[in-house]
Amino acid sequence: MSVQQKLTKEEHARRGSELYEKLRSQLEPKFQGKIVAIDVESGEFEIADQTLQAADQIRARYPEAQIWFVRVGHRAVHRFGFARRPEAT
Repeated sequence: MSVQQKLTKEEHARRGSELYEKLRSQLEPKFQGKIVAIDVESGEFEIADQTLQAADQIRARYPEAQIWFVRVGHRAVHRFGFARRPEAT
């Protein structure tokens, strides 16, 4: 099922970021590292271990959801590459 994008990419990102900032203090203590899928139109959200699972959960309630994903407590949903480990001394 394809959902028609209703907002510009910039507006979608702005709304998603603003909504997450409002939820941050509620989510970070309990759900660190989980994925939150936020419907940028309603402000409703779902939390899961993976993006697809979170998307399925929010779309079950809001089939036309315009979803913004965030990994709770992180700047990005996914990490590319590898993390450098401190060298042993």
